[in-house]
Amino acid sequence: MSDPADARSGWQLFALASAFFAALTAVLGKVGVAEVNSNLATLIRTVVILVVTVGIVSFRHEWEPLGRLSRFGVTMLILSGVATGLSWLCYYRALAMAPASRVAPIDKLSVALVIVLAVLFLGEPLTWKVAIGGVLIVAGVVVLAT
Repeated sequence: MSDPADARSGWQLFALASAFFAALTAVLGKVGVAEVNSNLATLIRTVVILVVTVGIVSFRHEWEPLGRLSRFGVTMLILSGVATGLSWLCYYRALAMAPASRVAPIDKLSVALVIVLAVLFLGEPLTWKVAIGGVLIVAGVVVLAT
């Protein structure tokens, strides 16, 4: 049973929305890279994300002076942005070369990798449920991608 505090936070709804939009990303991206170079497609996608995010931050009045931001936090976000950009470039290149139904499952190996990295670097616990879930994800990827 889930913790009542988790239900109130709504994180599961946002996680499901993320999965839904990631699925749309694969399908719409596959159609797009059939017509546009994968690197240019990534740039177009990035500009759209920038515009949408600036709009959301502006609408919600969430801008903060740079001096109030944590340098370490900003550094980690910059590195995360580099990783995201490299991920998108590789993802769109793969979509240009192979069916979305084969590319997307391999991309989702990131879930299993997150489990490993979270245990190693964030000190998150590796419970039997998390370990079995990770193994099942890897098994599912092998079935779907081969």
